[in-house]
Amino acid sequence: MIKRQHDKPCLFVLDTNVLMHDPTAIFRFQEHDIFLPMVVLEELDAAKKGMSEVARNVRQVSRFLDHLMSNADKEEIDAGLLVNPPLENAGGRILPPTGRLYFQTEHLRPRIAEPLPGTNADNNLLGTAQALCELRQDRTVVIVSKDINLRIKAAVLGIPAEDYSNDQVLDDAALLYTGMLALDTEFWDHHEKGMDSWKEEGRTFYRVMGPDIADWYPNECIYQDQDGGIEAMVREKRSPTEAVIELVTDYRPVRHNVWGITARNREQNFALNMLMDPDLDFVTLLGAAGTGKTLLALAAGLTQVLDRNLYREIIMTRVTVPVGEDIGFLPGTEEEKMTPWMGALMDNLEVLNQNEGGDWGRAATGDLLRNRIRIQSLNFMRGRTFLKKYIILDEAQNLTAKQMKTLITRAGPGTKIVCLGNISQIDTPYLTETTSGLTYVVDRFKHWGHSGHITLQRGERSRLADFASDAL
Repeated sequence: MIKRQHDKPCLFVLDTNVLMHDPTAIFRFQEHDIFLPMVVLEELDAAKKGMSEVARNVRQVSRFLDHLMSNADKEEIDAGLLVNPPLENAGGRILPPTGRLYFQTEHLRPRIAEPLPGTNADNNLLGTAQALCELRQDRTVVIVSKDINLRIKAAVLGIPAEDYSNDQVLDDAALLYTGMLALDTEFWDHHEKGMDSWKEEGRTFYRVMGPDIADWYPNECIYQDQDGGIEAMVREKRSPTEAVIELVTDYRPVRHNVWGITARNREQNFALNMLMDPDLDFVTLLGAAGTGKTLLALAAGLTQVLDRNLYREIIMTRVTVPVGEDIGFLPGTEEEKMTPWMGALMDNLEVLNQNEGGDWGRAATGDLLRNRIRIQSLNFMRGRTFLKKYIILDEAQNLTAKQMKTLITRAGPGTKIVCLGNISQIDTPYLTETTSGLTYVVDRFKHWGHSGHITLQRGERSRLADFASDAL
């Protein structure tokens, strides 16, 4: 959990925001001990009411603590509760406990209290940790908090402080799966001669064999970075040394447009192949502003809902996290409240309505907003099941891993979920590029044969937007 190495066993002092973020945090510290100050219990008690994700997490923490304290008397609590009780393995040997949970049972005063003005919760926690450093010389006392300012103050006081990293999917966002792999000329020349090929329903397949394909993932996009080079997707990974690839459809020509939209670069072409493939139930598109994520997802959805009748309707949603200050109460129904958050939907529908699709196409697009595209809030997704829906989740980088699981598990038979986002634009407190729910699902779904992912690289919005992205 904690990456820094210490010479002595650790006593981790947990901040409230860690438990609010991950209720299972008390079970994540392996052989180390945990200390919960009384101020943390007070803050948990104050945050337990409501229907927000934080309130639900706090109530779950309370249930975990109640379970650990059940049948424990005062002496056992003072001695520290076993976080993970001993387990009996197959050989009958009793395994040692992994760590203990301590509660603050007395007022702890630090020897140096002057640098801690006031009586706010953060300074109370810092004072407790400072006193523990003096009392527990046999332990390295470490504060674990997702509050950067608290960690700064702890460093000023000489108290070790670290971020909670158990929810970190990757060590670095640069290691995130991109969904694309460039093939050099030597690779293709080496495999092309002994490669089997065949056609099925107008689709071209190749069977590739060799030890150098062991790192390929299902539905990964592979290409040759040269004129006339192949563009294909890994359709089946039969073994670490055998895979079946399929040449993708080229959506760049106007004759292959998707609701009037054509791909402007290789990444967009791969994205449209994934979005138009009914065998892929889950697709994630990452990319900076202007790379075409929403437009491509919406165009593919309209084509499959209206022209092909693969889905009954499009459901579009996003997390309602404001960029600036909140403008206050929004009147109206659920859909009317969500409309101000769906500016991207309105803008892209306007673009789709301007494309040459005949009078029927232009008239139908205006009516789709009322009839075939539904705007819904994530707050009311729990407990629902969506049947034959095309769901677009915009700004998915602002969701936690638990929220992503809540949404994705709502999918019923025939439903496709498309997650869009830019992990460099996270507005949710305590989420980073490596802990975002979008990063989490991209990493976890890359091995599944019915999902696809692509990272869009090049902006196609306008020359002004492209220059601003590079220069500002």
